[in-house]
Amino acid sequence: MQFHRQTCFKQIQSPWGQITLSASPDGLNGAWFEGQQHHPNISTWQESTHNATLIKAEALLRDYGQSKLPNQQAARQWLKNLPLDLSGGTAFQQAVWQALLSIPHGATCSYGELAAAIGKPSAVRAVGTAIGRNPISILIPCHRVLGGQGQLTGYAGGLWRKQALLQLENALTPSSVAK
Repeated sequence: MQFHRQTCFKQIQSPWGQITLSASPDGLNGAWFEGQQHHPNISTWQESTHNATLIKAEALLRDYGQSKLPNQQAARQWLKNLPLDLSGGTAFQQAVWQALLSIPHGATCSYGELAAAIGKPSAVRAVGTAIGRNPISILIPCHRVLGGQGQLTGYAGGLWRKQALLQLENALTPSSVAK
């Protein structure tokens, strides 16, 4: 993943542990949990407590964590005015990440369904790899993707976080947790 040379960051606390948020001049380009796979080296980035994109992302995550998103319309409004910068990913990754944005709050889909949705039904593994590289956890809802039988599978931020996020959205069935 390539990041804009003017990327800045802010670290925040959340119900799921510390999150590093990052932004380029074009928008939010990262939200990683502490210890998450594929967390970039941020040592050359400037820390910023005044970046408007980072402040808005922090507020959105706070509202999400406090269950202030009562329905799909509220969830859509939640992201409407937050610019996202996905330019660091490949064209394929960007297509997958954009498709993740279409999964409604409180709903789930399978890796196969997502592959079909982007017109690449045989690319299930590649879709899974792109999901694992999603740079913007929670806001680009890769936690809403389940295995083909509805089971919890891979999550770069840890399965316990995936389960917690889906429970917050009332998107888990008993069979999802048991598998």
